[in-house]
Amino acid sequence: MIIRQPAVHPMCVNGLYFFTVLSGLAGMLQVSGIHIYTPGDMEAVNGTDVRLKCTFHSSFPLNPSAITVSWSFRPLTPSREETVFHYQVKPYPPLEGIFRNRVAWAGDIMGRDASIIIRQVKFSYNGTYICQVKNPPDVHGMVGEIRLHVVTTASFSELLLLALGVGGGIAAVVILLIIIVSCRRCRRRRQRQLEVNEEAPRKQRKDPTVW
Repeated sequence: MIIRQPAVHPMCVNGLYFFTVLSGLAGMLQVSGIHIYTPGDMEAVNGTDVRLKCTFHSSFPLNPSAITVSWSFRPLTPSREETVFHYQVKPYPPLEGIFRNRVAWAGDIMGRDASIIIRQVKFSYNGTYICQVKNPPDVHGMVGEIRLHVVTTASFSELLLLALGVGGGIAAVVILLIIIVSCRRCRRRRQRQLEVNEEAPRKQRKDPTVW
C-alpha cells in the first residue's frame, strides 16, 4: 500500500524560502552593525603632535572589558602594514618600530572614542592610518582610514583658521572691555544725576525765620 504525502503548494515553498533569507540577512545586519568614523585626510606640521580622531557606533551595548581597538599604519612606499597601537581594557603602545614612544591613548571607550595622539610626527609618518574597533559580538564592519600628510609648514587654510581664532579672541576681549567701560560711565552718570536731584531741593528750601 502506497501512502501519498500531501503536495506542498509552490507559494508556501517560496514564502518559507523568502522568510529564511530575510532571517539570515537580519542576523547578519545585527552582528555587523559597527560603524567607524574618521576625518579622511589630515595635515600635520613636521615635529608637532597630531590627534588621529576615530569614533564608532555599535548596535550592541558597550562592553569595556571586551572592546578592542587596533591602529595600524600603511606607508606610502610599498611595504607591509605596521602596528601602531592596541587597546583592550588599557592602552598597549608599541614596544618597537618607528612608533615606539611616539603614540599615546586619547580616547574614551564609553564615549565611543578610539582616538590616539602621535607625538613629534616625521615625514616617514606619511601614509594611511587604519582604525579598527570590535565590540563582541559586533566584530564586523568597515574600518576607518586617515591619510596623514606631514608638511614643513602649516597650510594656508590652517593659518587662516588660526588667524581667525586669534582675531576673534582679541575682538571678544575688546568688546568686553568696551562693555565694562560703558557700564562704569553709565553708573557714574546715574550717580551724578542722583546727587544733583538731591541737591536741588536743598537749595530751594528757605529758612522759616526769614521773611
